[in-house]
Amino acid sequence: MTETVPVEIFIIGNEILNGEIQDTNTHWLCKELTVLGGHVVRGTVLRDELETIAAELRAALDRGTRVIFTSGGLGPTADDLTLAAVARCAGKELALDETARQMITASYDALFDKGILAQGGLTPAREKMAWLPQGAVPLYNTVGTAPCCLLQLGQATIISLPGIPKELKGIFNSSLQPFLQETFRGGSSVMHTLTVCCNDESVLEPVLTRVVPAHPGVYIKSLATMPGETPELDITLTAVGSDTSSLGSLIDAALRDLTEGFRSLGFVCKDKGRQ
Repeated sequence: MTETVPVEIFIIGNEILNGEIQDTNTHWLCKELTVLGGHVVRGTVLRDELETIAAELRAALDRGTRVIFTSGGLGPTADDLTLAAVARCAGKELALDETARQMITASYDALFDKGILAQGGLTPAREKMAWLPQGAVPLYNTVGTAPCCLLQLGQATIISLPGIPKELKGIFNSSLQPFLQETFRGGSSVMHTLTVCCNDESVLEPVLTRVVPAHPGVYIKSLATMPGETPELDITLTAVGSDTSSLGSLIDAALRDLTEGFRSLGFVCKDKGRQ
């Protein structure tokens, strides 16, 4: 592990401070970040007020906080102001990000194809979620529609996650893992995703229980969903170190064992490749 990395968490939403919804994201993030080696120094709940959010984020940067998480306020409605506040804090403009736009379109189209929504594609409200602070990077939301937004400002990074716990956890455990492993574990990281045509994580557990200890250099995570919600489960494999070719070899070996194990149980596996 490298130096201790100071972290702050900002939970954003009037519904939290009005007592309508209980904040569980702070507790979950604190546990996960501590295991990674992060040092959470502050957790704050804020109302959906642009200037307040921007001022608090700026104060965190001024305190020397290396990684700042926000949760909530990424949606399509007018009171979802987090990204505008991040832009204000950073002195940047919001700009339409084409990658984020494509992610959002694909997510809504998939929900439409499943019969969950009556309309796919983009609307002006949905496209709002693709307007990111200039220089930010969108990270795929494996569960919902609003991408995660990662903005690096010198030595600091602001990560804006959705407020819905399931979406926050999904992004944290998948598309955000390379950043987390590099930042809190040190070195470079390589991530690979394997999809298994199975909707019951418990059936896969014997393979995971055998393979995970056999590959200590690879972080293997199954992304569980509610039973029946999807016919597939994603397994992510992440390795961290200084030599990316060696990391690839570690992942390839673990991937081979996982694939063979799942296929021995009769499940079809689809290799999504490196991320």
